[in-house]
Order: sequence, then C-alpha cells, then structure tokens
Amino acid sequence: MLWPQVVKDRIKTGNDREIINSYPYRSACPSTVWAELINSATSDIFLAGFTNYFFFTQVPAFADTLRRTTSAGCRVRFLLGDPEGDVTRQREVIEDVALSVSTRIRITLGELEKLGHIDGLETRFSATEDAVNHVSLSVFRFDREALVTPHLARLVGHDSPLLHLRRQGDGGMFDRFAEHAEELWSRAVPVTE
Repeated sequence: MLWPQVVKDRIKTGNDREIINSYPYRSACPSTVWAELINSATSDIFLAGFTNYFFFTQVPAFADTLRRTTSAGCRVRFLLGDPEGDVTRQREVIEDVALSVSTRIRITLGELEKLGHIDGLETRFSATEDAVNHVSLSVFRFDREALVTPHLARLVGHDSPLLHLRRQGDGGMFDRFAEHAEELWSRAVPVTE
C-alpha cells in the first residue's frame, strides 16, 4: 500500500538484485565502468579471463594502475589460458580470427613481463583439466563487484554478453561466479618467468 506498483516493479528484491547491469556484448560495457572498478578496488582484483589482453589495450594507464594498486596492498591475480594448450588451439580454430587466442595470451604475458616483479601480483595458467571451463566463462572480480562474460559458441569475448554484479549476500550470483574462478585458481599452474 505504501509503494505504488510502478516503484515495486523497479526495485530488485529477488535473486537478480545482484545484477547491476547487463550488456548484450562485453564491448558495450563502457570503458569507464572497467576503469572505475579497477581504480576503486582496494583488496582484491582477480582477472580470470582466458586472455585478459584487452586490459592493456583498452584501459588507460593500466600498467601504472597495477603498480599503484599493488603498492597500496591490493592483491592482483591474472588467470590465463596456456598459450600452448590443446584447448587454446581448439578455440583458435573455432574463432578463426587473425588475432589468435595464443597471441592475445602472449600480449598479456609480454605486458606483465614489462612490469617486472611486483609484490602482490601473481599470474597462473589454468590447469589442463580446467581449460575448457575457463575458456567458456570469464570472471573479472574487483572486491565486491564482478564483470562476468559467458562466451557464446564461435564468438570472441568482446562479442559475448556481460553481466555486472555486486555482492549482496552469501550464496548469490556473485559468490557462485567467484567460487568458480577460485576453484580454477586453486588448481592453476604458476607462470614461470
């Protein structure tokens, strides 16, 4: 009685209350959203995309931001696909694009190498048995918010949909995707320099 139906219809009260926004394409998510999430994270940034290369090409001053963020005590993790792995080669055939999956992974590795050793920054390759699960779902977590991309059939990441989530409580969508990424991380192999 206190709230008109039109207001009730706009207030999220169910399981979808953790969804801040959704985009039909990852590339439709404004670059300002990515930058704000990266710059506002204080304890944990976990980039569990198979290639993660677009951070270095599309987020302004990303390398400087990583240095500043880690020096302030934020943990930063990169979970990548193995550029030499069978799943990587299979995905390259499926995508059939000039900028191959292994090249995109190597771009990330090259950019991370330029940074040198940074305390608080760690990179791993997903385990062979987890690569299929990793290549099909990217989870980018920034403290209590996440951007999640379920990869569709033959599409590259930027052409797949994206969900912007904010954690509201235990066992919600945020937690489920975060747990998926943590499980992959728990079996991942450290990248040797």
